[in-house]
Amino acid sequence: MWTLRGNKGSRVWKIQDCPSVSDPAVVACKMSFHHGLRLLYSQPCLFSRELNRPWCRYVSNSLALSSEKRASDFNSFVARSNTCGELRSAHVGQEVTLCGWIQYQRQGLFLVLRDFQGLTQIIIPQDEAHSHVKKVLYDAPLESVVRVTGTVISRPLGQKNPRMPTGDIEVNVKTAEVLNSCKKLPFEIKDFIKKSEALRMQYRYLDLRSFQMQHNLRLRSQMVMKMREYLCNLHGFVDVETPTLFKRTPGGAKEFVVPSREPGRFYCLPQSPQQFKQLLMVGGLDRYFQVARCYRDEGSKPDRQPEFTQIDIEMSFVDQAGIRRLIEGLLQYSWPNESGPIATPFPSMSYAEALAEYGTDKPDTRFGMKITDVSDVFRRTEIGFVQNAVNKPQGSVKAICIPQGVRHLQNKDFESLKESAKSQFNQEVLHLILKPDESLKSPISKFLSEEQQSELIQALNVQADDVVLLAAGEHEKVCSVLGNMRLECANFLESRGLVLRDPAAFHFLWVVDFPLFLPKEENPAELESAHHPFTAPHPSDTGLLYSEPAKVRSQHYDLVLNGSEIGGGSIRIHNAEQQRFVLETVLKEDPELLSHLLEALKCGAPPHGGIALGLDRLICLVAGAPSIRDVIAFPKSFKGHDLMSNAPDYITPEELEPYHIQVAWPAAEAEANKN
Repeated sequence: MWTLRGNKGSRVWKIQDCPSVSDPAVVACKMSFHHGLRLLYSQPCLFSRELNRPWCRYVSNSLALSSEKRASDFNSFVARSNTCGELRSAHVGQEVTLCGWIQYQRQGLFLVLRDFQGLTQIIIPQDEAHSHVKKVLYDAPLESVVRVTGTVISRPLGQKNPRMPTGDIEVNVKTAEVLNSCKKLPFEIKDFIKKSEALRMQYRYLDLRSFQMQHNLRLRSQMVMKMREYLCNLHGFVDVETPTLFKRTPGGAKEFVVPSREPGRFYCLPQSPQQFKQLLMVGGLDRYFQVARCYRDEGSKPDRQPEFTQIDIEMSFVDQAGIRRLIEGLLQYSWPNESGPIATPFPSMSYAEALAEYGTDKPDTRFGMKITDVSDVFRRTEIGFVQNAVNKPQGSVKAICIPQGVRHLQNKDFESLKESAKSQFNQEVLHLILKPDESLKSPISKFLSEEQQSELIQALNVQADDVVLLAAGEHEKVCSVLGNMRLECANFLESRGLVLRDPAAFHFLWVVDFPLFLPKEENPAELESAHHPFTAPHPSDTGLLYSEPAKVRSQHYDLVLNGSEIGGGSIRIHNAEQQRFVLETVLKEDPELLSHLLEALKCGAPPHGGIALGLDRLICLVAGAPSIRDVIAFPKSFKGHDLMSNAPDYITPEELEPYHIQVAWPAAEAEANKN
């Protein structure tokens, strides 16, 4: 006998005639857990075909009704009957109690009350019997918190507001109470009022009242909840919290250091739960998931800050294709309806293709202007710098075509592009223009025969008034500079009114077959991990790992959305000897730092892999926000500061003493402290 007990109420269904244990049955179990049921059983049977029986349809319908009720239950347990955003014409005649902030008041006649869900117009009584109510509401400053009780009435003809969801009604107040008066604020709580980001962050508790911030944080919450449902309820993942205090990890970004009371010994805040999730796989957990807080001691950018959140996932006995299918299903399941459907499977391209066509490993595929190799056109020319480039190993000539660039780009724009290429990449860039008579306007056109000009025009599919940006040099460098020029040109064109990157379009892309190692910037003779030191080599390149590691591809994959990397993962090394070789021989790292992991890999570690989705970046893109700071409740500034609480803050020498730490002040600050 099965007993299904719901999370709410005492309703219990007893189900007789269960199928036998041999009946393969996961669907109904998934349905039950998805709707928050507990399954209490007296014999271990499963069920699937039973979905068509009358009792199963009854349970399903009841659950659907229960789910609908839960979705709109914003008024349980609180001192209001309704929110400020839910009243409609159907509520006319009802007595309601609303709580919220005074958004606007006009001449003591009416005010607009606001809460998280919307706005409601409140009519202030003018009769003598309710004079005390009028005085309370008239004297209350804007943004004061009030509770009002009154009757919902229809607005008079001609006074309805179709732009306001509650615009057909208003509330005629009978009683009012100021729960908390508000002082004069540093800015108005209205989305259209321009405020500097620093001011918004200083008074974050006020900025959170805006409808945009309310929307962003609720969208984030809803998507995370759907992700939990998909992973834990539908696919058997286990939500595990991993430690925040850990130890230094070799390679990667700089880590935050936390002192301990033991002299000379420090914790580090983890860049990610990478080692822990691999150890969970060694421990046989099979499928792990966590909404993980991660820390990197590096400056903030529009899509990065020192502390961030990722959807962290690891699985045993999985390959790259399995991880990709999981993530595509996860995003489809959690994707908000208002953003439109997303199609799967997502397209993919190799790292080499992405670099060759877009000049970056995170291409924005919403618009064209791809990089084209035109080395063959220039190989027979007598242009000195071009010949020098193409005759070198990995040398090439590449170009991008900017449609109708002449109409939208000015000379100062070309100068800006060239200056950017020179300062950032130490690379010269030329521009060519195709005139209406189909001749090329450029300082180098005189060095090109008519046949070569025609080949160039054909290779790039150039039309009249198009602009070509051309660069010659080492393959990766030329691709990178033109990839950067491509994005800068898109910025210029969009600033002139063209729409190249539709913010409502969501273009996902898997980038695969990354190199396993890259030359270090400070010492190109040495190698560093392109992803992290636990990434497994591509099966076809395993032999090269021990002879030519710089040529090895990895089992690393990134998920890109509209030109932003929103996820990255890999199949891991699960062989202890291979992991030790990578650390000790290739990366020149001390393997003793990871002795616990190496020891675990010797104890029957299963093949495993995973991925982490950058939750802040993902929500930022879905919400159409300009920065991840607009989808984080309490973000840090560009310098990593909390402008609201003024963290980080100073600690006295007495407070530092238990940690055996002394501050070595810079000379100027030390002198200032003396004075």
